[in-house]
Amino acid sequence: MTRETFGRHLRDLQNEMLVLGSMVQKAILRAVETLVSRDFEAAEQVIRDDVRINERRFQIEESCVTLIATQQPMAGDLRTILSALSIVTDLERMGDYASGIAEITLLLRNELPIEVPSEISRMADIGTEMLSQSLKAFADRDAEAARAVAERDDEIDALYHKLLQGCLASMSRDAKTAPIVTRLIWVGHNLERIGDRATNICERVIFAVTGRMVEINGP
Repeated sequence: MTRETFGRHLRDLQNEMLVLGSMVQKAILRAVETLVSRDFEAAEQVIRDDVRINERRFQIEESCVTLIATQQPMAGDLRTILSALSIVTDLERMGDYASGIAEITLLLRNELPIEVPSEISRMADIGTEMLSQSLKAFADRDAEAARAVAERDDEIDALYHKLLQGCLASMSRDAKTAPIVTRLIWVGHNLERIGDRATNICERVIFAVTGRMVEINGP
């Protein structure tokens, strides 16, 4: 395989990751929308679509392993492929979080309609923005852009804290709301984890570009 052909395979790999990222992004936004609109049929579709996300993850992993086994890449090329292997795992887990939110929507099927706290939609918006921007940083090999994206995780954490405080206050006012409010907290937890996964992607971008393993927003 010539260097030009190998470069084309790397670009194809990056494009496949962007496609997977788009699938996950749509799943997250749709899952939250099903919660807000109580669209239970759409929630079931989000859960079914998670299988496609898993399948594409495995396809990308196979491509990465094949490139490593047949081309024995070195230095930056090897770091890029190793980072891709890690990133697709994070993307697949984000898809699982979206599916989990849709499952929570279905659990609320027999409950009275409630107003979903605005923090949930805002967390989803920021999380999906982080997702798309982190993958762009990977495609562009832009470590500084990755660092900037990761900084937004603090926004999600702040919204989650606000959501948690509001939910706890609601339960203290009326204990009967506890089952529903607890599920909303779990939605928030899933969205907070999506932000963490996007930060993981940013860390892998920095490794691919610089060769340095870093922990962003660590203790």
